[in-house]
Amino acid sequence: MSFTIYPAIDMRDGKCVRLEQGDFNKETVYGENPFEVAKEFVETGASWIHMVDLDGAKAGSKQNAEHVLRVTKELDCKVQIGGGIRSEEDVRFYLDQGVDRVIIGSLAVKDVELTKQLLRQYGDQIAIGLDARDGYVSTAGWLEKSEIQAIDLGRELAEAGAKTFIYTDIAKDGMLSGPNVKEIVRLGEVTGVNVIASGGIQGLEDLYKLKEYKDQHVIGSIVGKALYSKRFTLSEALEVEGS
Repeated sequence: MSFTIYPAIDMRDGKCVRLEQGDFNKETVYGENPFEVAKEFVETGASWIHMVDLDGAKAGSKQNAEHVLRVTKELDCKVQIGGGIRSEEDVRFYLDQGVDRVIIGSLAVKDVELTKQLLRQYGDQIAIGLDARDGYVSTAGWLEKSEIQAIDLGRELAEAGAKTFIYTDIAKDGMLSGPNVKEIVRLGEVTGVNVIASGGIQGLEDLYKLKEYKDQHVIGSIVGKALYSKRFTLSEALEVEGS
């Protein structure tokens, strides 16, 4: 099983930003143009770009799609997008435009049956984003905490055909405090489905630690704040991928 690094581009008001624990009031702007950031990542060697429409996640509809589509059409990389995807039309919009993988988060909580239908229809072009706070899934850009445990939802959707989960411990996100390796590995073990780790990466040692579990369904890691705050370079992260 290979291990993939996914450099992250979180978009708000058309800019590349990072939040702390999903808090829209704790924002740092790292780039005025998401396309230029993505271009630099691809030129460094990234094969995937992880994009998040933060405005869309909050509003419940696509807000930064033009930036996603420009990356998809003009750069030689694969793209996965999350944020504001709340219907089959949203999923189809991105996939028809050449996006490789669409991430369903809030929709998976609010309409499990539609999510299962989308999994049957689009297979591994769908990833399920499990964003957890104290083990429970949060929705609407992490502004709302549900009563559903991430592990339980993961198990149900794995049985429905989910091929990829993206697990984020919200308490870790943007805090440079290390990923929640225990829960990431547990999700893979319980569901038997591939898991991409997200949130808390602080150094290369975290990436090497996660990669130790690549044969236990941990297939990659999203890197965001550690990359932007120069804890390590993308080239160094990609060395972990290739090691």
